[in-house]
Amino acid sequence: MLLAGDIGGTKTLLGVFDPEPTRPRPIIVRSFSTLDYDDLTTMIAELRKEDEVAAVTIETACFGVAGPVIGESATMTNIPWRIDARRVREAFEFRRVTLLNDLEAMAYSIPVLRDDEMYVLQQGEASSTGNIALIAAGTGLGEALLHRVDGRYIASPTEAGHADFAARTERELEMVRDLTARFGRVDVERVISGRGLAVVHTFAHKRPCAAGVDVEDPDAPAIISRAALDRRCSGCVETLDLFVEAYGAEAGNLALRSVATGGVFVGGGIAPKILPALTAGPFIRAFNAKDPLEPLVERMPVKVILNSEAGLLGAAVYASTRAT
Repeated sequence: MLLAGDIGGTKTLLGVFDPEPTRPRPIIVRSFSTLDYDDLTTMIAELRKEDEVAAVTIETACFGVAGPVIGESATMTNIPWRIDARRVREAFEFRRVTLLNDLEAMAYSIPVLRDDEMYVLQQGEASSTGNIALIAAGTGLGEALLHRVDGRYIASPTEAGHADFAARTERELEMVRDLTARFGRVDVERVISGRGLAVVHTFAHKRPCAAGVDVEDPDAPAIISRAALDRRCSGCVETLDLFVEAYGAEAGNLALRSVATGGVFVGGGIAPKILPALTAGPFIRAFNAKDPLEPLVERMPVKVILNSEAGLLGAAVYASTRAT
């Protein structure tokens, strides 16, 4: 058996899988509030108390981590956790422990996802030999690539969410000026993320929010999105419009940088919750507005990942390749 994990700043998923040939099969999956634990080893120890876990032998583990992985360790971007693969390996006598960037881990799930675990935004014409790109907005923004090398996919992590945000319209230029004055620098994540929704909400509201949103509320992104979809507040509508167009444009930028003729996948927790906004048109229009290469990006499939455990599954997929 193998152990997989998707370690986020808010929530962590841990699961024990049977490494079956086509797609690892979950034996048990548990969700943990990340900061309820001092570190990953105490969380794993809690999982091992479960009867289903205590009864099996685990030799291989892989964890997707929300932060850059250097060597065998990672410092998480948004919480004060440092994860060391060697410490985990020694604590539980695992033979192999691998850390991946969280989007790198999610990317490994893409080749094994079923049709019903995806929603098609643009049908396109996928090339079986082309690269695949992944972008995912949640608490933060992540991007990763799947390079097609010698007939198989190799995932490559990035920290592209912290690259500079590229404004395209007069309204976006106005927003960047406002955000620069407030924050000093505007990276992509400052706009395209859950926290970004709250930031854009503050910019878009020159009068009190009709939906009564408190941007300091942890649930503010969900409340803003719901108010926009229900059209209860014009400022929330503009907030979501700005967010969706920026998201589509950045997905298109990633598609160009990776020449993603195998497809572009939109992961993370936000996209499935705002599908009506993503399917309305502005997302794909911004994605495709890449003159002179519009014909190239218009042929790229664009799909939303609906499986909320794709990051965990991807870590299990990677671990299964290391289990022998």
